[in-house]
Amino acid sequence: METPGSDNTHTNATSRTASFGSGHEPLDYLNLPVREVSDGADLREYTTETREGEIIKPVKSNVTGKLEDWKLVTFTIDDPENPKNWSKLYKWYCTMVVAFTCFVVAFASSVITAHIEGPMEDFGVSREASLVVVTVFVVGFGVGPMFFAPMSEMLGRRPIYAVTLLIAVVFIIPCAVAKNIGTLIVCRLIDGIAFSAPMTLVGGTLADLWKSEERGVPMAAFSAAPFIGPAIGPLAGGFLGDHAGWRWLYWLQLILSFVAWVLITFTVPETYAPILLKKRAQKLRKTENDDKYTTEAELDPRPFGERLRIFLFRPFQLLFLEPIVLFIALYMSVLYGLLYMFFVAYPIVYQSGKGWSASSTGLMFIPLAIGVLMSAACAPLVNKHYLKISAQCGGKPPAEKRLIPMMWSCWFIPIGLFIFAWTSYKDLHWIGPAIGGWPVGFGFIFLYNSANNYLVDTYQHQAASALAAKTFLRSMWGASTVLFTEQMYDRLGYQWASSLLAFIALACCLIPYVFYFKGEAIRRFSRYAFSDDEEQAIKA
Repeated sequence: METPGSDNTHTNATSRTASFGSGHEPLDYLNLPVREVSDGADLREYTTETREGEIIKPVKSNVTGKLEDWKLVTFTIDDPENPKNWSKLYKWYCTMVVAFTCFVVAFASSVITAHIEGPMEDFGVSREASLVVVTVFVVGFGVGPMFFAPMSEMLGRRPIYAVTLLIAVVFIIPCAVAKNIGTLIVCRLIDGIAFSAPMTLVGGTLADLWKSEERGVPMAAFSAAPFIGPAIGPLAGGFLGDHAGWRWLYWLQLILSFVAWVLITFTVPETYAPILLKKRAQKLRKTENDDKYTTEAELDPRPFGERLRIFLFRPFQLLFLEPIVLFIALYMSVLYGLLYMFFVAYPIVYQSGKGWSASSTGLMFIPLAIGVLMSAACAPLVNKHYLKISAQCGGKPPAEKRLIPMMWSCWFIPIGLFIFAWTSYKDLHWIGPAIGGWPVGFGFIFLYNSANNYLVDTYQHQAASALAAKTFLRSMWGASTVLFTEQMYDRLGYQWASSLLAFIALACCLIPYVFYFKGEAIRRFSRYAFSDDEEQAIKA
């Protein structure tokens, strides 16, 4: 059998989108195997339910040269095996399990920042060496998605969740009993890589479970988890570190991670439709004794090496060749770096400046957490506003409409930073810098979700690669900021160091406005973006 050429051009996007047929169904590019199938693939197989449970597709045979009818396996109408048809109660349970897992991962990234002094004293190393333990974990967040995202498309979500979380659980143990800083650094790197898998897969898992019109509230519930974790980490870590020692910070991670692993491995089944349909096709080939039952992924004639090249190199092509990906990734990197700078800046202001304990300093992260929760609560309202705009645009709004929440929420970040900066004098009341954390937390989720939605709508068939590129750059920058934050505050002083961050965040506020007004023109000249010209071509 034969299918057409490469996966690199606009015709690829056009043919794939056209293969949906009517175009009335929402396209979920995070839960479709767009990198696993060739051009012209009929993606309706994964998005529609049919009465017969199959779609007939004629494919030219390599042997006879004639068209042969293959039976693409689909879900049947109201199919109980389709995750979107599971009961709402069970879908909510699965949603909360993956959200809890993301919380645990984010918590593990920040909880050790509350007691950096512990390894310094026990191992006789510098503060910078102790901070490397934080850095390598975040580096793992950038490296892991490059491998785990494509692996989940080939193997399914469940095996990746189960294996990576088990590896993470195992390698927390040597951290807790480490006898030297080298063990701590190496095992934290492995943990960071392994823990990146849940953070990578959870968006796709929610797209697997919920129809687009149902997804607003579940996404809001999930959105808070990756940001509440870093806010709660220093709070819990401060009290635990002060009273039980720094090793208990790792034992706490072990307990939480083990619970997450048990829940997600043994109570959440496979949700990825292409894998479920592939297993169904394999079963039908045996029970019906008919080799014509298949899936689009199985019909893909491209060698594994070619697909691997797309998986591994496409994110970097998008990062360095697409200005939209580059600047959105840079903006998210600034925000992510700011989040990890806070883990160092709060102890500087409160412990070094005011002489507080780690546990008391941890309490100052509460306004940041409240801001995150409040923005998550507003997420359904933002989604409702977008649906209204979508209706006004005939159901096909330009991708730039996703930037509206970013355009007004971006100002919260510099406002919070300026408050944090100029209330951080030693003699001023402690509540000032704490209050500065609220607008930062409130703005984060709006910016994060808006950026993700914009990249998905802009690159559609390349969405997974675009998000991987953003995650890679964001994690690399976030990892590095921890290492120079203390030196920056020493050189510039508390007020001007935070003000520098505020001015950078203020400059970044230009990014959503530039793309809102010029993004459509930029997409027309893009090699990878899905532009309005293509949409018009499809309609024609």
